[in-house]
Amino acid sequence: MDPIRVLIVDDHAMVRVGLKHCLASYRGISVVGEAADGQDALRKMEACQPQIVLMDLVMP
Repeated sequence: MDPIRVLIVDDHAMVRVGLKHCLASYRGISVVGEAADGQDALRKMEACQPQIVLMDLVMP
């Protein structure tokens, strides 16, 4: 079974690092990208084709 592809979007680098670290312990999950703002997130979603996006609600 292929791992679930996840994109992490948050304007705080420490949050992105923490989420990536937490998700690394799960075999069925693959973090395929990170973004710090909405524009970058849109580009990464098109390029990485994630199945799930973990996103901060309050960002620039």
